[in-house]
Amino acid sequence: MTVLSTITPVPSDEIFALNRAYFQDTFPQKVSLGVGVYRTDDGKPWPLPAVREAEQQLMAEDSLFRHEYTAIEGDVAFLELARDVMFGFDGQNASEKHKARIGSVQTVAGTGANHLGAIFLARHAKPKTIWLSNPSWANHMTIWELAGVPRQTYPYYNPATRSFDFDGMMATLEAGAQQGDVVLLHACAHNPTGLDPTKEQWKAIVELCERKKLFPFFDSAYQGFASGSLEEDAWAVRYVLNEKPAMEMCVAQSFSKNFGLYGQRVGAFHYVLPQGGDSLRDTVVNNLCHLIRGEYSMGPTGGCNLVKKVLTSEELTAQWHEDLKVMSSRIRAMRTALYNELLRLQTPGSWRHIVEQNGMFSYTGLTPAQVYALKDKYHIYLLKSGRASISGLSQKNVAYVAQAIDDVVRNV
Repeated sequence: MTVLSTITPVPSDEIFALNRAYFQDTFPQKVSLGVGVYRTDDGKPWPLPAVREAEQQLMAEDSLFRHEYTAIEGDVAFLELARDVMFGFDGQNASEKHKARIGSVQTVAGTGANHLGAIFLARHAKPKTIWLSNPSWANHMTIWELAGVPRQTYPYYNPATRSFDFDGMMATLEAGAQQGDVVLLHACAHNPTGLDPTKEQWKAIVELCERKKLFPFFDSAYQGFASGSLEEDAWAVRYVLNEKPAMEMCVAQSFSKNFGLYGQRVGAFHYVLPQGGDSLRDTVVNNLCHLIRGEYSMGPTGGCNLVKKVLTSEELTAQWHEDLKVMSSRIRAMRTALYNELLRLQTPGSWRHIVEQNGMFSYTGLTPAQVYALKDKYHIYLLKSGRASISGLSQKNVAYVAQAIDDVVRNV
């Protein structure tokens, strides 16, 4: 008998299973609206011009040290740059007091940052509950399950209006969240709904966390990719840092989307101490390093060197900012194109939410039965929740997708 006699299967990851089915499909007009990766209007990957130039420069430098170990906390120069991008530091003396509050370590992308943060908080803060939005990125549930922290959800999406359920969120946290609980917040481009709070709503959410002594955990997966502006997409995080210095929080930062480095696994975890807690920063980093050492020793260097090369060059940084605008503007254009096609077809229902949502994903409002019909009849792949990756749309397929949606809405 094996020692694994009690092991049971776990569900397959829906996104990767869907992507596998898409690649195995031989239908010429198939469309992938599942995986959250940027694609050009030709449906092809787009290595960012800034990143391609950085690759060329690094290749020409031919550094003998390019495959060496870094430190357990990661590449220190990279971490300072990542921190500055996240929190908006520009070298002015006014930011030094805030820098002193932040302990940063390199992670295996945003997923690794979320996981490391969950394990760290579970061990040292011992929250009774982690509050996740309903719905949320599916991996949030897995990460906090593995961390052993009980999970509860707060309302986020109102299916009747296809809008952000701000009142439901606030009422639930007000009634149920207890001091010390962790509240996971999507910094921008909420996955999967594409719905973000307004700035006034963000202020109210932060005030509630401050008053009830809840711990904000920001997941920042799309900074700059959502709106094209690093500042706009980090507004909530920077508001807490600058306007609520007595609060502490943490941020999981990913470079997968905004640098197009999906397979390079580049990320960082930042722990922000309250004002006056600067003396604990090194201890926080030391304990994070203890977890890192026992799990993956240190972050990978390839992608981090690319980010570092871009962010240490004024020319490449400027190019990167333009690249962000290219990606975010194409996503917005595809939202508008799909919306206009559905209007032209007079598809039953209101589809205004498609252009009111933000970032890579749209919570379309399609039912699971309609989603399955899209896949079976039209070879269009999206999640059973109705979440669609807008990047999979193009000028070549948007009319086809709209016609398919119109059909299943009328007949399924």
